[in-house]
Amino acid sequence: MTLVPRQIDLPQTAAEDPRVGSLLGRSLGPEENPRLALVGFPVDLGVVRNGGREGASAGPDALRRRLYRLCPDPEHAAAFSELLRHTRDLGDLQSSGDLARDQEALGELTGELLQRGTTTIVLGGGHEASFGHFLGFVAAARPVAIQNFDAHADVRELKAGRGHSGSPFRQALDHPSRTCTHYRVDGLQRSAIAAVHLGFLHEHRAEWGFSDALTADGIDAAFAVARGDRMATFCLDAIDRAFAPGVSAPATGGLEPRIWLHAAEAAGHCPDVRALDVVELNPGFDRDEQTASLAALTVWHFLRGVCRRKG
Repeated sequence: MTLVPRQIDLPQTAAEDPRVGSLLGRSLGPEENPRLALVGFPVDLGVVRNGGREGASAGPDALRRRLYRLCPDPEHAAAFSELLRHTRDLGDLQSSGDLARDQEALGELTGELLQRGTTTIVLGGGHEASFGHFLGFVAAARPVAIQNFDAHADVRELKAGRGHSGSPFRQALDHPSRTCTHYRVDGLQRSAIAAVHLGFLHEHRAEWGFSDALTADGIDAAFAVARGDRMATFCLDAIDRAFAPGVSAPATGGLEPRIWLHAAEAAGHCPDVRALDVVELNPGFDRDEQTASLAALTVWHFLRGVCRRKG
Protein backbone atom coordinates (compact mmCIF):
# COMPACT_ATOMS: atom_id res chain seq x y z
CA MET A 1 0.00 0.00 0.00
CA THR A 2 1.57 3.27 -1.14
CA LEU A 3 0.27 6.75 -0.32
CA VAL A 4 1.32 9.57 -2.63
CA PRO A 5 1.36 13.05 -1.00
CA ARG A 6 -0.42 15.76 -2.98
CA GLN A 7 0.88 19.27 -3.56
CA ILE A 8 -1.98 21.73 -4.00
CA ASP A 9 -1.25 25.42 -4.60
CA LEU A 10 -2.80 27.67 -1.96
CA PRO A 11 -3.95 31.26 -2.43
CA GLN A 12 -1.76 33.88 -0.77
CA THR A 13 -3.95 35.39 1.95
CA ALA A 14 -3.40 37.45 5.08
CA ALA A 15 -2.90 35.67 8.40
CA GLU A 16 -6.37 36.74 9.54
CA ASP A 17 -7.88 35.19 6.38
CA PRO A 18 -6.84 31.51 6.61
CA ARG A 19 -8.11 28.88 4.20
CA VAL A 20 -8.87 25.20 4.64
CA GLY A 21 -5.63 24.09 3.02
CA SER A 22 -3.46 26.31 5.21
CA LEU A 23 -5.03 24.98 8.41
CA LEU A 24 -5.01 21.24 7.71
CA GLY A 25 -2.96 19.32 10.26
CA ARG A 26 -1.39 22.40 11.87
CA SER A 27 -1.90 21.09 15.43
CA LEU A 28 -0.85 17.48 14.73
CA GLY A 29 2.48 15.96 15.60
CA PRO A 30 4.11 13.57 13.09
CA GLU A 31 2.81 10.43 14.84
CA GLU A 32 -0.37 11.90 16.31
CA ASN A 33 -3.67 10.37 15.28
CA PRO A 34 -5.84 12.88 13.40
CA ARG A 35 -9.46 13.42 14.31
CA LEU A 36 -10.30 13.16 10.60
CA ALA A 37 -8.25 11.96 7.63
CA LEU A 38 -8.63 12.69 3.92
CA VAL A 39 -7.63 9.90 1.53
CA GLY A 40 -7.75 10.12 -2.25
CA PHE A 41 -8.81 7.06 -4.26
CA PRO A 42 -7.89 8.01 -7.85
CA VAL A 43 -9.45 4.95 -9.44
CA ASP A 44 -12.15 4.67 -12.09
CA LEU A 45 -11.54 1.11 -13.26
CA GLY A 46 -14.99 0.17 -11.98
CA VAL A 47 -16.63 3.05 -13.82
CA VAL A 48 -15.13 1.92 -17.11
CA ARG A 49 -16.10 -1.68 -16.38
CA ASN A 50 -19.67 -0.50 -15.78
CA GLY A 51 -19.81 1.47 -19.04
CA GLY A 52 -19.46 4.94 -17.49
CA ARG A 53 -17.35 7.86 -18.67
CA GLU A 54 -13.66 7.50 -17.92
CA GLY A 55 -11.97 10.30 -15.97
CA ALA A 56 -13.07 10.07 -12.33
CA SER A 57 -9.52 9.04 -11.41
CA ALA A 58 -8.67 12.76 -11.64
CA GLY A 59 -11.38 13.59 -9.12
CA PRO A 60 -9.42 13.72 -5.84
CA ASP A 61 -7.07 16.54 -6.83
CA ALA A 62 -9.84 18.48 -8.59
CA LEU A 63 -11.83 18.38 -5.36
CA ARG A 64 -8.81 19.34 -3.26
CA ARG A 65 -8.04 22.37 -5.43
CA ARG A 66 -11.47 23.81 -4.65
CA LEU A 67 -11.66 22.64 -1.02
CA TYR A 68 -8.26 24.03 -0.04
CA ARG A 69 -9.28 27.55 -1.11
CA LEU A 70 -12.43 27.72 1.02
CA CYS A 71 -12.67 29.73 4.24
CA PRO A 72 -13.68 28.19 7.57
CA ASP A 73 -17.31 28.84 8.48
CA PRO A 74 -17.33 32.42 9.88
CA GLU A 75 -20.14 31.66 12.34
CA HIS A 76 -18.21 28.74 13.85
CA ALA A 77 -14.71 29.90 12.97
CA ALA A 78 -12.95 28.73 16.14
CA ALA A 79 -14.45 25.23 16.16
CA PHE A 80 -14.11 24.79 12.40
CA SER A 81 -10.48 25.94 12.38
CA GLU A 82 -9.63 23.70 15.34
CA LEU A 83 -11.17 20.72 13.54
CA LEU A 84 -9.08 21.46 10.44
CA ARG A 85 -5.92 21.68 12.55
CA HIS A 86 -6.64 18.12 13.69
CA THR A 87 -7.43 16.84 10.19
CA ARG A 88 -4.72 15.34 8.00
CA ASP A 89 -4.65 14.87 4.23
CA LEU A 90 -2.83 11.57 3.77
CA GLY A 91 -2.60 11.92 -0.01
CA ASP A 92 -3.72 9.45 -2.66
CA LEU A 93 -3.66 5.69 -2.56
CA GLN A 94 -1.56 4.62 -5.54
CA SER A 95 -3.52 2.42 -7.93
CA SER A 96 -2.11 -0.99 -8.81
CA GLY A 97 -4.27 -1.31 -11.91
CA ASP A 98 -6.22 -4.11 -10.21
CA LEU A 99 -9.54 -2.88 -8.77
CA ALA A 100 -10.02 -5.62 -6.19
CA ARG A 101 -6.47 -5.14 -4.92
CA ASP A 102 -6.95 -1.36 -4.73
CA GLN A 103 -10.18 -1.82 -2.77
CA GLU A 104 -8.45 -4.17 -0.36
CA ALA A 105 -5.65 -1.62 0.13
CA LEU A 106 -8.19 1.12 0.84
CA GLY A 107 -9.92 -1.15 3.33
CA GLU A 108 -6.64 -1.91 5.08
CA LEU A 109 -5.81 1.79 5.40
CA THR A 110 -9.24 2.99 6.51
CA GLY A 111 -9.58 0.02 8.86
CA GLU A 112 -6.41 1.06 10.68
CA LEU A 113 -7.65 4.64 10.92
CA LEU A 114 -11.07 3.58 12.23
CA GLN A 115 -9.43 1.42 14.89
CA ARG A 116 -7.52 4.51 16.07
CA GLY A 117 -10.73 6.53 16.32
CA THR A 118 -10.16 8.61 13.17
CA THR A 119 -13.10 9.53 10.95
CA THR A 120 -12.23 8.75 7.34
CA ILE A 121 -13.08 10.91 4.31
CA VAL A 122 -12.43 9.21 0.98
CA LEU A 123 -12.25 11.32 -2.19
CA GLY A 124 -13.12 9.41 -5.37
CA GLY A 125 -12.70 8.15 -7.91
CA GLY A 126 -15.65 6.06 -8.97
CA HIS A 127 -18.28 4.65 -6.63
CA GLU A 128 -16.24 1.46 -6.44
CA ALA A 129 -14.38 3.42 -3.74
CA SER A 130 -17.29 2.74 -1.39
CA PHE A 131 -16.73 -1.00 -1.34
CA GLY A 132 -13.09 -0.44 -0.44
CA HIS A 133 -14.19 2.01 2.26
CA PHE A 134 -16.67 -0.57 3.56
CA LEU A 135 -13.85 -3.12 3.76
CA GLY A 136 -12.26 -0.81 6.32
CA PHE A 137 -15.15 -1.57 8.66
CA VAL A 138 -14.70 -5.28 7.92
CA ALA A 139 -11.00 -5.00 8.78
CA ALA A 140 -11.80 -3.08 11.98
CA ALA A 141 -14.54 -5.61 12.89
CA ARG A 142 -17.03 -2.77 13.24
CA PRO A 143 -20.60 -3.37 12.01
CA VAL A 144 -21.80 -0.44 9.91
CA ALA A 145 -25.00 0.97 8.43
CA ILE A 146 -24.55 2.61 5.02
CA GLN A 147 -26.40 5.76 3.94
CA ASN A 148 -26.07 6.48 0.23
CA PHE A 149 -27.20 9.57 -1.69
CA ASP A 150 -27.29 8.50 -5.31
CA ALA A 151 -29.36 8.46 -8.50
CA HIS A 152 -28.73 4.70 -8.65
CA ALA A 153 -28.99 1.96 -6.03
CA ASP A 154 -25.61 0.50 -7.08
CA VAL A 155 -26.66 -3.07 -6.35
CA ARG A 156 -26.05 -4.38 -9.86
CA GLU A 157 -24.78 -7.87 -10.47
CA LEU A 158 -21.03 -8.39 -10.81
CA LYS A 159 -19.57 -8.61 -14.31
CA ALA A 160 -17.81 -11.93 -14.88
CA GLY A 161 -17.44 -12.18 -11.11
CA ARG A 162 -15.80 -8.77 -10.82
CA GLY A 163 -17.05 -5.72 -8.97
CA HIS A 164 -17.55 -2.31 -10.56
CA SER A 165 -18.95 1.14 -9.83
CA GLY A 166 -22.53 -0.14 -10.00
CA SER A 167 -22.09 -3.02 -7.55
CA PRO A 168 -20.52 -1.77 -4.27
CA PHE A 169 -23.60 -2.12 -2.10
CA ARG A 170 -24.59 -5.53 -3.45
CA GLN A 171 -21.06 -6.58 -2.51
CA ALA A 172 -21.42 -5.01 0.94
CA LEU A 173 -24.85 -6.53 1.60
CA ASP A 174 -23.69 -9.97 0.42
CA HIS A 175 -20.33 -9.85 2.18
CA PRO A 176 -19.83 -13.03 4.26
CA SER A 177 -18.76 -11.01 7.31
CA ARG A 178 -22.29 -9.56 7.60
CA THR A 179 -20.61 -6.29 8.53
CA CYS A 180 -23.26 -4.22 6.73
CA THR A 181 -26.18 -4.06 9.16
CA HIS A 182 -28.41 -1.79 7.07
CA TYR A 183 -28.45 0.01 3.73
CA ARG A 184 -30.46 3.07 2.75
CA VAL A 185 -30.26 5.00 -0.51
CA ASP A 186 -31.92 8.37 -1.15
CA GLY A 187 -32.10 10.44 -4.32
CA LEU A 188 -32.96 7.56 -6.64
CA GLN A 189 -34.04 8.45 -10.16
CA ARG A 190 -37.17 6.46 -10.97
CA SER A 191 -35.94 6.05 -14.54
CA ALA A 192 -32.52 4.77 -13.43
CA ILE A 193 -33.36 1.73 -11.30
CA ALA A 194 -34.73 -1.57 -12.55
CA ALA A 195 -37.53 -3.36 -10.71
CA VAL A 196 -35.22 -6.32 -10.10
CA HIS A 197 -32.81 -4.07 -8.19
CA LEU A 198 -35.63 -2.60 -6.13
CA GLY A 199 -36.56 -6.19 -5.38
CA PHE A 200 -33.00 -6.89 -4.25
CA LEU A 201 -33.23 -3.96 -1.82
CA HIS A 202 -36.54 -5.28 -0.50
CA GLU A 203 -35.10 -8.78 0.01
CA HIS A 204 -32.23 -7.32 2.02
CA ARG A 205 -34.53 -5.14 4.15
CA ALA A 206 -32.89 -2.02 2.74
CA GLU A 207 -34.65 1.34 2.60
CA TRP A 208 -34.86 3.73 -0.32
CA GLY A 209 -36.27 7.09 -1.35
CA PHE A 210 -36.71 8.73 -4.73
CA SER A 211 -35.30 12.10 -5.69
CA ASP A 212 -38.75 13.68 -6.04
CA ALA A 213 -39.59 12.78 -2.43
CA LEU A 214 -36.37 13.85 -0.70
CA THR A 215 -36.81 16.60 1.91
CA ALA A 216 -34.64 18.17 4.60
CA ASP A 217 -36.94 16.80 7.31
CA GLY A 218 -36.70 13.32 5.80
CA ILE A 219 -32.91 13.49 5.76
CA ASP A 220 -32.79 14.63 9.38
CA ALA A 221 -35.17 11.85 10.40
CA ALA A 222 -33.05 9.21 8.66
CA PHE A 223 -29.91 10.31 10.51
CA ALA A 224 -31.80 10.48 13.82
CA VAL A 225 -32.47 6.72 13.82
CA ALA A 226 -29.99 4.90 16.06
CA ARG A 227 -28.04 2.42 13.93
CA GLY A 228 -24.56 2.34 15.47
CA ASP A 229 -21.59 3.21 13.27
CA ARG A 230 -22.51 4.69 9.90
CA MET A 231 -20.82 5.31 6.60
CA ALA A 232 -22.22 8.12 4.44
CA THR A 233 -21.54 8.10 0.72
CA PHE A 234 -22.35 10.91 -1.70
CA CYS A 235 -22.41 10.10 -5.42
CA LEU A 236 -22.35 13.34 -7.40
CA ASP A 237 -24.41 11.88 -10.22
CA ALA A 238 -27.47 12.30 -7.97
CA ILE A 239 -27.29 16.05 -8.63
CA ASP A 240 -29.01 17.52 -11.67
CA ARG A 241 -26.60 17.93 -14.59
CA ALA A 242 -27.35 21.67 -14.69
CA PHE A 243 -25.38 21.93 -11.44
CA ALA A 244 -23.05 18.93 -11.82
CA PRO A 245 -22.07 18.25 -15.44
CA GLY A 246 -18.69 16.80 -14.50
CA VAL A 247 -19.71 13.33 -13.34
CA SER A 248 -19.41 9.79 -14.65
CA ALA A 249 -23.14 9.45 -15.39
CA PRO A 250 -24.92 12.85 -15.55
CA ALA A 251 -28.55 13.05 -14.40
CA THR A 252 -31.44 15.06 -15.79
CA GLY A 253 -34.03 15.88 -13.14
CA GLY A 254 -31.64 15.18 -10.28
CA LEU A 255 -31.24 16.85 -6.90
CA GLU A 256 -30.58 20.54 -6.36
CA PRO A 257 -27.49 21.68 -4.44
CA ARG A 258 -29.43 23.02 -1.44
CA ILE A 259 -30.88 19.64 -0.44
CA TRP A 260 -27.61 17.88 -1.27
CA LEU A 261 -25.55 20.15 0.97
CA HIS A 262 -28.15 19.85 3.73
CA ALA A 263 -27.62 16.09 3.57
CA ALA A 264 -23.84 16.50 3.79
CA GLU A 265 -24.14 18.69 6.86
CA ALA A 266 -26.66 16.34 8.46
CA ALA A 267 -24.21 13.48 7.94
CA GLY A 268 -21.45 15.48 9.60
CA HIS A 269 -23.68 16.46 12.50
CA CYS A 270 -24.67 12.83 13.17
CA PRO A 271 -22.24 11.48 15.80
CA ASP A 272 -22.61 7.93 14.47
CA VAL A 273 -21.12 8.78 11.06
CA ARG A 274 -17.55 7.49 11.13
CA ALA A 275 -16.83 7.65 7.41
CA LEU A 276 -17.66 9.77 4.38
CA ASP A 277 -16.91 9.37 0.72
CA VAL A 278 -17.59 11.73 -2.17
CA VAL A 279 -17.41 10.01 -5.53
CA GLU A 280 -17.88 10.18 -9.31
CA LEU A 281 -16.35 13.64 -9.86
CA ASN A 282 -15.12 13.61 -13.46
CA PRO A 283 -13.27 16.89 -14.06
CA GLY A 284 -12.74 16.24 -17.77
CA PHE A 285 -16.46 16.90 -18.31
CA ASP A 286 -16.77 19.75 -15.81
CA ARG A 287 -17.67 23.36 -16.66
CA ASP A 288 -15.70 26.13 -14.92
CA GLU A 289 -14.98 23.70 -12.05
CA GLN A 290 -18.69 23.81 -11.21
CA THR A 291 -18.91 20.16 -10.15
CA ALA A 292 -15.55 20.22 -8.39
CA SER A 293 -16.73 23.22 -6.36
CA LEU A 294 -19.90 21.38 -5.38
CA ALA A 295 -17.88 18.31 -4.42
CA ALA A 296 -15.62 20.51 -2.27
CA LEU A 297 -18.65 22.10 -0.62
CA THR A 298 -19.96 18.62 0.14
CA VAL A 299 -16.84 17.94 2.22
CA TRP A 300 -16.96 21.49 3.67
CA HIS A 301 -20.55 21.08 4.85
CA PHE A 302 -19.72 17.67 6.31
CA LEU A 303 -16.88 19.30 8.27
CA ARG A 304 -19.23 22.08 9.38
CA GLY A 305 -21.60 19.43 10.69
CA VAL A 306 -18.80 17.63 12.54
CA CYS A 307 -17.62 20.79 14.30
CA ARG A 308 -21.20 21.35 15.52
CA ARG A 309 -21.53 17.89 17.08
CA LYS A 310 -22.46 17.88 20.74
CA GLY A 311 -20.15 16.31 23.25
